[in-house]
Amino acid sequence: MVDNDRWGNLLAHCILIVGVALVVFPIYIAVIASTHTGSTFLSGTLPLLPGKEAWTNYTTVIFEGRSRAGTPPIAQMLWNSFIMAMAITIGKLSISLLSAFAIVYFQFRFRLFFFWIIFLTLMLPVEVRIVPTFQVVADLGMLNSFAGLSIPLIASATATFLFRQFFMTIPEEMLEAARVDGAGPLKFFKDILLPLSITNIAALFVIMFIYGWNQYLWPLLITTDPSYYTIVMGIQRMATGGDSEPLWHLVMATVVVAALPPVLVILFMQRLFVKGLTETEK
Repeated sequence: MVDNDRWGNLLAHCILIVGVALVVFPIYIAVIASTHTGSTFLSGTLPLLPGKEAWTNYTTVIFEGRSRAGTPPIAQMLWNSFIMAMAITIGKLSISLLSAFAIVYFQFRFRLFFFWIIFLTLMLPVEVRIVPTFQVVADLGMLNSFAGLSIPLIASATATFLFRQFFMTIPEEMLEAARVDGAGPLKFFKDILLPLSITNIAALFVIMFIYGWNQYLWPLLITTDPSYYTIVMGIQRMATGGDSEPLWHLVMATVVVAALPPVLVILFMQRLFVKGLTETEK
């Protein structure tokens, strides 16, 4: 039995190591490619060891950009993506918390009907309703603005559903105790529901931040001013190369820098993220 467990553990670890290697190897290649010159790619082979041009490549894309591809320095695009991702994340969490709170704790006619209407919007992602959404944003004068980048994407049926399910598991004795203590709805929401929802909020924060950070189609549609380009748009423009061949060493440097903020968010919130996805006890 012990031998079987030993070989089973060894096999499981080997499979995990192979899986991690398959996932990490493309990232390693991107990092290595970002440290070489552009001429290295013309040779048809890519070294597996770091080059000597890392400092030059990264300072070029961060502070200078690439004018031939129509992209500003990526420091500005990173800031634009961060503002957009944070606005979408905070907006989604705020609206979802309040809507779930209203659906669970307020008695009004057709509340379940309204909840299922919200839930059915999952079948209408932004790509499906992109034309009417663009028309509304254009009519409101929000093209080339952070409001136009974020406001159309802040509603989230998924987060509303998850918060509703979580609120329904909270014992009603807590609500009754709050009423006995004279707490109103907002005080109950602020002092009881929000502290209990921290792990769920953290888990959804990570998911929503990555969702906002990786947006491509919507920013591409409503922004023509380079000062509002996001980092994903910048990578696409650098890869297409404008009127010249793509400078892949600069593209890879941009990809590596663009991946850092989501990775840092996951690392800093990893404990709460996992706990929010797995915790069942209140």
